Amino acid sequence: MDATIQTKSVLTCPECGHKAELEMPSDACQFFYECEACKAVLRPLAGECCVFCSYGTVKCPPIQEALAGDSASSCCKGCD
Repeated sequence: MDATIQTKSVLTCPECGHKAELEMPSDACQFFYECEACKAVLRPLAGECCVFCSYGTVKCPPIQEALAGDSASSCCKGCD
């Protein structure tokens, strides 16, 4: 499939509701993110590989590729 991979996502802090548009890494999971507003440290929810998959408007690039059928993996590289 020839799907366009989105590289930006808006993370929403579950503690204070602050939103931040961020560039996602394309080759690794981002396990932690510190909210710019309240300083809460976000971690992935159970069963998800990164903060973008848990709190973002767009899933991370490796998950997007897997959902598009371009990859046999259902998770980011390195978190198996």
